[in-house]
Amino acid sequence: MIQMFHVSKSYEGGVPALVDVTLKIPKGDFLFITGPSGAGKSTLLKIMFGSEAPTEGQIILDGRNYVRIPSAELPELRRRIGFVFQDFKLLPNKTVFENVALSLKVMGVAPSDVKRRVARMLSYVKLQHRANFKPLQLSGGEQQRVAIARALVKDPAIILADEPTGNLDPALSIQIIELFREVSSRGTTVVVATHDKMLIEKYARRTVALEGGRLIG
Repeated sequence: MIQMFHVSKSYEGGVPALVDVTLKIPKGDFLFITGPSGAGKSTLLKIMFGSEAPTEGQIILDGRNYVRIPSAELPELRRRIGFVFQDFKLLPNKTVFENVALSLKVMGVAPSDVKRRVARMLSYVKLQHRANFKPLQLSGGEQQRVAIARALVKDPAIILADEPTGNLDPALSIQIIELFREVSSRGTTVVVATHDKMLIEKYARRTVALEGGRLIG
């Protein structure tokens, strides 16, 4: 599903964020990426998503080489990927329903299908009773579940999550990872960047570690 070959990323001034990363993630896998702040976890996910290009190396998703795809075709490929952020990135002036529906509307999905799919997804994350609330009326855990629903509603093949439990207490963190585990059990590839050792030890999933932009395990 995801293959990276000798991927490196340097920013302005030659500062390396990733160094010679080679990684294979099979379809339906659940992978933790761990490492300290600044290790390169977020950069790695952004390259997987296609929002940043590697300085060197190749990345293949669903058999297509990201580096060689024309920029006009990238949005179509990104529709197969859901991204979940640590700080939720919900639109505060939109309701829960509207936040989750946004990506479907951008894709041109018919209004009747939007309503059905959003209702199904809010039920899945147990937030159907919050559909007309604004994000700031929700708890942190509820906001993160809205963000997950927004990522899942387009039925992605891949879910990328960047420190999705970083702002949550341990009990809520477990709820969020349980959601991802269920999603993975249905065949979606899930990649979670986290420095939370408790979660990594509890779930004993495949884990790779970054340090200074390099894979060390």
